[in-house]
Amino acid sequence: MTHSETKPPHVLFLFSDTGGGHRSAAEAIIEAINLDFPNRISTEMVDFFKEYAPPPFDRASDLYPPMARVPDVWKFGYKLSDDPQRTRFFYNLMWPYIRRATYRLLNDHPYNLLVTVHPVPVFPVSRAMKSGVPPFFTVVTDMVSTHTWWFNQRSDLIFVPTEIARQRGLSYGLKPDQIRVVGLPVAQHFCQSLESGLFFRDKMGWPQELPVILLIGGGDGMGPLAKTARAISDAHLNAALVIVTGRNHKLKAQLEAEDWSLPTFIYGFTHEIPNFMRSADILLTKAGPGTISEAFISGLPMILYSRMPGQEDGNVSYVVNQGAGVWAPEPNRIIEVSRDWLDHPDEREKIAANSRRLARPDASHLIAHAIADQLGVMEGIIQRIPENEK
Repeated sequence: MTHSETKPPHVLFLFSDTGGGHRSAAEAIIEAINLDFPNRISTEMVDFFKEYAPPPFDRASDLYPPMARVPDVWKFGYKLSDDPQRTRFFYNLMWPYIRRATYRLLNDHPYNLLVTVHPVPVFPVSRAMKSGVPPFFTVVTDMVSTHTWWFNQRSDLIFVPTEIARQRGLSYGLKPDQIRVVGLPVAQHFCQSLESGLFFRDKMGWPQELPVILLIGGGDGMGPLAKTARAISDAHLNAALVIVTGRNHKLKAQLEAEDWSLPTFIYGFTHEIPNFMRSADILLTKAGPGTISEAFISGLPMILYSRMPGQEDGNVSYVVNQGAGVWAPEPNRIIEVSRDWLDHPDEREKIAANSRRLARPDASHLIAHAIADQLGVMEGIIQRIPENEK
């Protein structure tokens, strides 16, 4: 076989649609690989829950939204399992039940490097793999409150979004050179030059003369989004309101049927979020790590109105302590902060600058280059002709 016919090294990404952040992180890394190493590395994504987990775990993506709507139960389960000894006990107990599915997953998808962007498969995969062969990377998609399931000494390299997350990994006995702080992988369109905010507003029919409040509930439209939107309308704020309901079609239809006291624009799932963020002045969102990271890159001041207890508690503290936003779980507090920021644009811009300072737009590319280094793939070099030889 000639060199040109040699297959490129293959990277297997494990993810699950339990929340929107795992899939989007894998897609962002794959996008960076294809941009920086075109045709040099092949990739594949596998939803390990849906395709391989035994019942009832194979329905995890369907069970996640209703579970997330019972925050006290979610917090109890999260805190109970977030312990190294209990983690080992749980996986040792479950191993006879999940062992066959784990081996089948690895055998069905030959690879040169495995990357997981979800904490659940870290321990079973590390147990099924032979030590050191092939290599195994973990990309942590929780920003601050990183669950113990993410950290396993079998992982050759673990990428985390913040220094706080790195310190947590070190506290579990991982080596310093085993963990890298790179940020959270974000799609390329958040990091490149986009349409100007005024041009995009004009194209979308948004008012040019009013500040824009962008209200997002995540890819599934989760959190008290409707209650927050109505509070803004009832307050008669001097702004335009843009609401993104994600895949929650029922909520979108419900909001579209209502009367609003201010210019209001309602969208379902959209790929225009980068332009929405670049064209907005204030972001209201639940404390999901992906949206927060995207807001950092867009330089948006944030009002966080909802969080997943346990999992997203640290995100709130991080944003607030860094001066990039505020925590406002009650509608009256949301209105108070929004009105203050609308009335004092200089103060709002200071918070926006703090948000911009926390941006890590190169995370996907840093991970892509680490993958390439591990596989021995060199980045393509463009031969440039010196000016005096043209």
